[in-house]
Amino acid sequence: MAKLVSFIEREQPKVASQLSDCLGAGTGCGWCVPFLEKLHEQHSAGESMNLHVDHERYLERRAAYRQRLREKKKNDG
Repeated sequence: MAKLVSFIEREQPKVASQLSDCLGAGTGCGWCVPFLEKLHEQHSAGESMNLHVDHERYLERRAAYRQRLREKKKNDG
């Protein structure tokens, strides 16, 4: 997250989708897009950028999201 915060402060992106310029954020499975939008919203509002989610919980939620995607592909495929 520190790299994203530094990127936002340095580059001042106009829209959240521009955060993909930082290490391709949000261009993979899509899991982090809501987090990227929240960071951009906080920055645009002049607020401190903080996601209020601990690292372990983030990883758990991401793994569950990716599992749902795999199951959906399997069922649709």
